[in-house]
Amino acid sequence: MPSHSWEVVRDWAAHDPGRHAFAWDEDEDGRLRSLVREWVPPVLSGMKGWRQGERWCESQVDAIIRERYGVWAWGWNWCYYHGGPIGSWVSGPSSVTTPDETAARVVSALLEWREWLERTAERFAELAPPSDASPEDRSWHLERACVRLVTYALDSGAEGGWHGLASIVLTWFLTSTGMDRADATAAVERAIDDRFESWVTPAQTLIDSVGEDLAVDLTGHAPYRDHREREALEEFHDRY
Repeated sequence: MPSHSWEVVRDWAAHDPGRHAFAWDEDEDGRLRSLVREWVPPVLSGMKGWRQGERWCESQVDAIIRERYGVWAWGWNWCYYHGGPIGSWVSGPSSVTTPDETAARVVSALLEWREWLERTAERFAELAPPSDASPEDRSWHLERACVRLVTYALDSGAEGGWHGLASIVLTWFLTSTGMDRADATAAVERAIDDRFESWVTPAQTLIDSVGEDLAVDLTGHAPYRDHREREALEEFHDRY
């Protein structure tokens, strides 16, 4: 994961696309590509130089992106190999090549990150418990949200450290419903409790168990066992 304070990483308000405008057009595309090209070394360090030039280029581009677009953009280079959802960029040593190719990868990675945040926000809106939900209803909604969001993190392409992404997404979801961030973080940590492993796809029964534990912990009620009355909602969430 790119270096950043956990306070910022776990703060949904700092990432929520609804709070942070992002205007993108051909002019902005061209401007960012131009800025990136300026920082690509004319001669790459390569293996003999420990890829230092390539790493330096990535750090300069990272600073440009954060300054230009804001804190939310920090994840543009959080690649799947390190537990993130980004496939367009792997690392400075792997992704910095020619100025044009590097600029194209940076643009693709930034847009990929923004699109992923927007999809995440949509999922949160779909899965959020109604504001007037009873504790029993809230428990059902929280369990299903947890199960689907852990699956969402897995499906985002993350490999090594994927469970870190799942933890962050779950914390974001709970805070998006109005929960205090520290309380949300603690609840997610208790529910996961080191049961997920890097590079290992968990069994569905384990994901279900984590969802139930989170719901019971936060509401004091076990989720409904009979979901027939919510069959349409179940099918919608399973489909999307």
